[in-house]
Amino acid sequence: MKFVVSSSELLGRLQSVSRVIASKNTLPILDNFLFELSGDELAITASDLETTLRTTMKPDQVTEAGNVAIPARILTDSLKEFPEQPLTFALNQEQNIVEFTWATGKFQVPAFPAEDYPVISKPEGVHSVALSPDVLLEGINRTLYAAGDEELRPVMNGIFFDLKTDAANLVASDSHKLVCYSRTDIKAPEDASFILPKKPANILKNLLTRTEEDVNISFDNTNAFFTFGTFHMICRLVDGNYPAYRSVIPQNNPNNIIADRLELMNAVRRVSVCSNQATNLIKLLFSANQIFVSAQDLEFRIAAQERISCQYEGPAIEMGFKSLFLVDILANLPGTEVNIALSDPSRVGLITPLTPETEAEEICALIMPMMITQ
Repeated sequence: MKFVVSSSELLGRLQSVSRVIASKNTLPILDNFLFELSGDELAITASDLETTLRTTMKPDQVTEAGNVAIPARILTDSLKEFPEQPLTFALNQEQNIVEFTWATGKFQVPAFPAEDYPVISKPEGVHSVALSPDVLLEGINRTLYAAGDEELRPVMNGIFFDLKTDAANLVASDSHKLVCYSRTDIKAPEDASFILPKKPANILKNLLTRTEEDVNISFDNTNAFFTFGTFHMICRLVDGNYPAYRSVIPQNNPNNIIADRLELMNAVRRVSVCSNQATNLIKLLFSANQIFVSAQDLEFRIAAQERISCQYEGPAIEMGFKSLFLVDILANLPGTEVNIALSDPSRVGLITPLTPETEAEEICALIMPMMITQ
């Protein structure tokens, strides 16, 4: 194998796929990039067995095709020190090394057989749907923060893609908060669903900003396949049935409060400094066109209170929330104003943007209340 490639372009591709590589791999070969050179196309692959990411590029010059695995960390670290210039990669099969040279020097790294690298899965009996990168990125950004991290309930540890013939829904929940992002302008050929783990979701967040092409998603019961631009990602899905999220979204909340999103979020942040460190409990008292935000820690004799304006003319309602969860929701909702829909202090609060960014978009967030004991 021998080819010439731009140092900066190669480094960019390696940094993109290196996000997949785990800090501790069960197989030593997974500490390497897989290079596959065929015709005028170079494919670079990284994997941790659960998630595999491949990107393709065209070298400036190809002398000889071939396949080899190259240590990821040492290759990436060395390329970071190079200015933009052409590099020549050559595989010495007798000595099991890859040598890359430039105008004033050369570098050698060990080479490993490409045959030792895990075989990439192929889809079987797949469902498929195409999403624009902007819509998929928006859906991930609006929901990923709410995904759980529970060993006993792995189905909560990802984003649930609930694809219908009339809409697409992305849902995430950690049992304390739930976010549902819906697009009525996306219609799947048939009803289908899968749970995307958090690691590949985070990888997609970083890659989707680099393409304008639609993302083709195909999936079966085990894996999902994302293809866009020069990238192809395969990830193992979370196994299990996602809870019936629709049943927990309240439909009739008679008390609606309209508040400035940033004003409320910043007030909660300031006041929560004085909340109990174990519970992060803050109290919100909704009364006539006002919200009183308060917190206290009796053990350290600290307390704080702040009043902000809102639009509300219903009965006074006092509710307790975990400040971290409330700030997360307010920080990740779009728009300048939010509508907080409540029924009574013991039931979930429903928070939605007052004005959706597009007619086809719907987003809502649920937050569980906390018992007020002080």
